[in-house]
Amino acid sequence: MKQPGRKQTSLSRSVRKASTKKAVTFEYFDPSATVVTLVGNFNQWDPKARPLKRDPGGLWKGTVRLEPGIYQYKFVVNGERWEEDPLNLHRVPNEHGTFNSIRKVGSS
Repeated sequence: MKQPGRKQTSLSRSVRKASTKKAVTFEYFDPSATVVTLVGNFNQWDPKARPLKRDPGGLWKGTVRLEPGIYQYKFVVNGERWEEDPLNLHRVPNEHGTFNSIRKVGSS
């Protein structure tokens, strides 16, 4: 029963679905770069969607939360050069005659 002047609270709460996303870190080394972004099929290949952060030594780094699956990606350096991940030899050909790096995100 609701008492005058008091808020009624509900005992039921919405139940959140447990997230299966995993934190995946991407790194690219280029001390001469002024900006490096991460593009892939997880962000519609948008070169402005995911800028990476540079440490003082020139290592660019960023973490993205991704569902389990296989993802294609590249780094865009200074807004012009689309580069494969030099530390990842897993690649697939793309429609531009070059390659995309791939990263598998596990379910466990």
